Amino acid sequence: MSASFILRPYAASDEDAAIALWRQTWQQAYPSIDFAARVAWWRERWNKDLVPNASIVVAERAGALIGFVTIDAKGYLDQLVVGPEHWGSDLGTALVDEAKRLSPDGITLLVNTDNARAISFYRRNGFVDAGGDVNPTSGKPVLKMEWKP
Repeated sequence: MSASFILRPYAASDEDAAIALWRQTWQQAYPSIDFAARVAWWRERWNKDLVPNASIVVAERAGALIGFVTIDAKGYLDQLVVGPEHWGSDLGTALVDEAKRLSPDGITLLVNTDNARAISFYRRNGFVDAGGDVNPTSGKPVLKMEWKP
């Protein structure tokens, strides 16, 4: 792990920063979609589905949240969010390594098929393609990927 950030468990006080980072990151990845309009939906999903059912590890630097990962008890990685200014750094790999530590028997995830940057990142971090699917929210095609120790 880089000395430029620390990883720690999510705290309720991180909610606003995590949601803002989610919005900023997805807006950068998909500029044609209005993610500001999705914040209320995301906040509800965050509090209803992720916070109670997943381990969430955040990355912070100088007191600011710069990334997070969510992994549930079944090894499903729902979210890996890295602030755009940290894309290409070791932050994403550190968060994936933390997810692997928390789910040592394996991890599955879904990634949008048009997100070549993310697919390449996961492949570099030991994930393999495990079939296709459709995102139930957007209806867009996704790639199922998995990591096995």
